[in-house]
Amino acid sequence: MVLSTACGRGGGVPEQERPFATAEDVPEKLEADGTTITVGDPAAKVKVHLYEDPRCPYCEEFETLGGGPRLREAVLDRHVATEYTLASFLDDRLGGGGSKRAVNALRAALERGRFVEYHEVLYANQPEESVDGFTDARLLALADQVKDLRSPEFDAAVKSMKYRTFVRNSEKAYELAGGPETPEGPGTPTAEVNGRRIPLEANAVLLDGEAFAELLRRVHAQPWEWEESTS
Repeated sequence: MVLSTACGRGGGVPEQERPFATAEDVPEKLEADGTTITVGDPAAKVKVHLYEDPRCPYCEEFETLGGGPRLREAVLDRHVATEYTLASFLDDRLGGGGSKRAVNALRAALERGRFVEYHEVLYANQPEESVDGFTDARLLALADQVKDLRSPEFDAAVKSMKYRTFVRNSEKAYELAGGPETPEGPGTPTAEVNGRRIPLEANAVLLDGEAFAELLRRVHAQPWEWEESTS
């Protein structure tokens, strides 16, 4: 890889500048808008906003083989904070309710402080797009892979769709992000870096791990160049 890990390692470095040791240490919270989930150091110089649907195979490719692993390393290094808007439009397009159930379960994982780990597990075990595979039983079984996630409260939240309002509002936020030209939403995955959306014609960078890591490096080192190039 990857993003430089020299900065912030070693003795004498203030605690707030040291990389997070594991995903369990990464801060995560629901923002005041009620739909954006943010993970990472709030003071990170680079903010990446992702729009994803749990059933989307291109999101799975990003998260497992493309830029996702590099992004997680950058978050651990405190170089980047990641914001998520979770869509569920593929349920209407393909039938079923797997996206909605998965988004609800991810919101329940956030309540337990385990969104980061569970998000990774779900994409590593994503069913085929045409298969409505994120059932309650499957979501609970996958939760067993995340330390301290399962609890009576979590299980009940998954089974009862406790966060259905969050699921609905999150989908609306995704659709609004498409603007007047694409009112159904910008497509998934879509990424914004420091408030600037990666253009559709350059979206392939999301599926190329090294290219995405290089983009993050450049923005971290010279954020003004990124802002000028996308203005």
